[in-house]
Amino acid sequence: MFDTIIIGAGCAGLAAAMYAGRLNLKTLLVGENIGGTIILTDVVENYPGFIRLSGQELADNLRRHTESYNIEKAEAKVTKLRHEHNCFIVETNEGKTYQSKTIIFATGTEWRKLNIPGEKEFANKGVHYCALCDGAIYKGKPVAVVGGGDSAAKEALLMSQYASKVYVLARGEKLRGEPINNDRVAKNPKIEVITKVNVKEIKGDKIVKYAVLDKAVNGSTTLKLDAIFAAIGHIALSQLAKDVGVATNDKGEIIIDRESKTNVPGFFAAGDVCDTVFKQAITGVSEGVTAVYSAYTHVNENEFICPIGNEDLMVKSDKKA
Repeated sequence: MFDTIIIGAGCAGLAAAMYAGRLNLKTLLVGENIGGTIILTDVVENYPGFIRLSGQELADNLRRHTESYNIEKAEAKVTKLRHEHNCFIVETNEGKTYQSKTIIFATGTEWRKLNIPGEKEFANKGVHYCALCDGAIYKGKPVAVVGGGDSAAKEALLMSQYASKVYVLARGEKLRGEPINNDRVAKNPKIEVITKVNVKEIKGDKIVKYAVLDKAVNGSTTLKLDAIFAAIGHIALSQLAKDVGVATNDKGEIIIDRESKTNVPGFFAAGDVCDTVFKQAITGVSEGVTAVYSAYTHVNENEFICPIGNEDLMVKSDKKA
């Protein structure tokens, strides 16, 4: 029986696990990829205390800090989540089952797809979602980044280190990145931003050869490319939370309050899976720590009836404060 199980091991989950250790909560951190999506970020310049470091370095720092406390970890995928009485039952792909008085949900997001013809056919054959992961193989070749936000700006800047030419294809009237990244894009001679445009189809033979656009660029609606990197946002990985009745908004993001509480007592959430508008590593860390304090209070103020085998067992919390 755990005081809290943290589902997700990105920045928010690691920070939550670290703070749960500080508060002496019996804690299990469950996640497939320790570090989460931040490890795919080339450069991080907006995390307080570090002027500049890689996403992998930030993740490693968080992991080491977490491991300095007495918590348990399981590198596994949660496949099922149940809410019975006032406890939570967590099942993983390793066939293991855990019980907890509270849940801190920090599963993050996955990349949003373009959903156009050719995308599936050329997946990993010129269609990608992570410049840091796959950009280097397109050294000296023309590529496109599809998207109009800060993620697209950063992907384009990274790809400019490899590609001969980088087109940013944005459907809006302008690039909506952070001002510093917009300036870097504008000053980069390899990058060309094309606005008010949509990609209709991706064409090729065994690999990507060109994109079909809904307006002419340089006199043609086809744009010769060797790769397309989609950077159009993310989808919240909230289905497990929905399974236990947690409320979400129309984007599938978990609705939380200032204490990281959801509508389900004992269920807290943090990070990119939540409905907060501004999503950064530092905001996810803050929500993770807040969620732990809320879980700590919940554990100390309630009694729990949790199923043990075929019987129910009353579990009364020891006061920790």
